[in-house]
Amino acid sequence: MNAKHDDEALTRPSDTSPETLTVRTSAAQALAEVDHPEVTFRQKLGSAFAMFRNTKSIIGLSIMGFFVIIAIIAPWITTYRPTAPDVSARLKPPSAQHWLGTTHTGADVYSQMVEGTRAIIVVGFVATLIATLIAITVGVVAGYLRGWKSESLSALTNVFLVIPGLPLIIIVASMFEDPPLVVIAAVLGITGWAWGARVLRAQTMSLRNRDFVQAARANGEPLRRIIAIEMLPNLMALIAASIVGTMTAAIVGLTTLSFIGVIPPSALNWGTILNEASAQGAFRQNQWWWFMPPGIAIALIGVALSLINFGIDEYVNPRLRSAGERARALKKKGMNVNETVTQVRAVPGASAATYSKQAVLDEQAEVTGHHVGEEVTTAMAGPIAGEQITVSGTPGGNVDNIIAEEDNP
Repeated sequence: MNAKHDDEALTRPSDTSPETLTVRTSAAQALAEVDHPEVTFRQKLGSAFAMFRNTKSIIGLSIMGFFVIIAIIAPWITTYRPTAPDVSARLKPPSAQHWLGTTHTGADVYSQMVEGTRAIIVVGFVATLIATLIAITVGVVAGYLRGWKSESLSALTNVFLVIPGLPLIIIVASMFEDPPLVVIAAVLGITGWAWGARVLRAQTMSLRNRDFVQAARANGEPLRRIIAIEMLPNLMALIAASIVGTMTAAIVGLTTLSFIGVIPPSALNWGTILNEASAQGAFRQNQWWWFMPPGIAIALIGVALSLINFGIDEYVNPRLRSAGERARALKKKGMNVNETVTQVRAVPGASAATYSKQAVLDEQAEVTGHHVGEEVTTAMAGPIAGEQITVSGTPGGNVDNIIAEEDNP
């Protein structure tokens, strides 16, 4: 009597000796698929952007988002023309009419700050976009390829590493009577991609020997797909760090050039506001409403970019990531991560002599995140009622020190 099973297929080869039996079960195949689910590109991309989910990155992105929104809606939130003079309102402190005071010509500082934010954001993003695209193209291709092509791209990177960016920008700006901000951003981007390309090349050289890249090459995948699908999601942390560094350098470069007078005041930004305030003696005359707002704005955007960088570093660095996760887990349980002795264990019906002191150390190490070889101190109930034993030692090793202390009620 033949029975058909929905979940099992049996095949008996006729040309083999001795006979072999091959069994294929749909249940086993389904179980294998559950144990090793296929990871989609969308899931890889979501995992790549997990670096922006910690507190530091969220705060930094929020500050940056605030400045981006200000830059977008600038024409609708200003009440005065940024450079319009008003002789009757010269050097006025903040008031209901002028929220951040006025300059020596009576121009509204608040309007200048809002309009200057647009220049900062535009130059920062344009320069970062140019530098990032060049860094990814040169760095990843140079890391993936071998031979003279890789060496040529590496030599090109080294050349741009030694090109001084600031003097080059000064030379380019001197060629224009009123240099456009896009030109300044382009020069900042072209001179600022080399460091990112060098880091990406080193990481790509490590990734090209991984199993998943070798499997893609064996399947005949084209170069563009291997780089875009297999490599870039694994390089997102380094790319994000390169973006943050490039944007910081671009914004600092723009404000520096504006402050020293290379960029004319007509290209309004925070640096030109500081330049004009310094030229008119606002620092000496304590006209704080003129120079403090742009200074605070530059500091805030620097803090935002630093927080994003710290968040990325915490995600990339395994030690920082595991430490942050342990700290958040302990805070949720109401524990103080800075306390050496965090719990006292009382064992009903047992004494310290019968309870494993090493087990207490191992358990305490698991709670506080200590590793093998790191000293841990905890407390447990002693053999006598009211006695407390302080145990110091290393998890996974022997107890180094046992001190019996009597509790004084």
